Amino acid sequence: MPDNDIRDGWVEPSADRLAAEAIPSPNIWNDPDAYEIENAGVDPDGAIEAAMRSVLGEAGRTGWAGCDVLDVGCGSGYHLPGLAATADTVVGVEPHGPLVIRARERLSHLGIRNASVVEAGAQALPLADGSIDVAQARWAYFFGAGCEPGLAELERVIRPGGTAFVIDNDATRSTFGAWFRRAWPTYDPLAVERFWRRQGWTAERVDMRWSHQSRDDLERVVRLEFTPQMSDWILARHGGTEVDYAVNVWWRRF
Repeated sequence: MPDNDIRDGWVEPSADRLAAEAIPSPNIWNDPDAYEIENAGVDPDGAIEAAMRSVLGEAGRTGWAGCDVLDVGCGSGYHLPGLAATADTVVGVEPHGPLVIRARERLSHLGIRNASVVEAGAQALPLADGSIDVAQARWAYFFGAGCEPGLAELERVIRPGGTAFVIDNDATRSTFGAWFRRAWPTYDPLAVERFWRRQGWTAERVDMRWSHQSRDDLERVVRLEFTPQMSDWILARHGGTEVDYAVNVWWRRF
């Protein structure tokens, strides 16, 4: 990350502070190898990226080309190479130290020089004001009420005319959405939607799918995302290696 993009006065937080402030992500934090399998099987048709590119096209942008891009909660950096292929610069922000190491190793292994990873949280981004054109958060820091500090940081770092995206489960529909509602009956997807709309965000409703290489891969990913009891219930009723899955691609222009 170029020095002139670093926020004035920013001091890298300690691991203890990050651990205290971050909401643990039990899937990728506990089993990043299984999460890698999940990422490989998510949206093989590129429906999410197509929706994002459509929104960017309305703002006169051709995807990530010519953009400085931020990936909030980048995890092990799965999406960084794809962004870096056309973006000017890419910064991944991740609060969990072991995942930061994995993400940096991924970039180093691929020889990618226009992307970097910083150990930090969404509520204190290590970026200068107005230094980002496009930001994304994929299933990271997205649960609605409570994420306002991170949204305020996005507003600070995104340039006028820039766009932010948050990819979130749409639990109102799809087979996966039905699993999600059964697993977390207190989750209110309509309340979450109302939250985002109050913040000035717009939803693109996207139908995509999980498509895994084998039944073993599907089973491992299901068990990564759900409790053992719920996983047993799902796998006893759902065959094959795929599942239909709906998401909201929330976006806001700044």
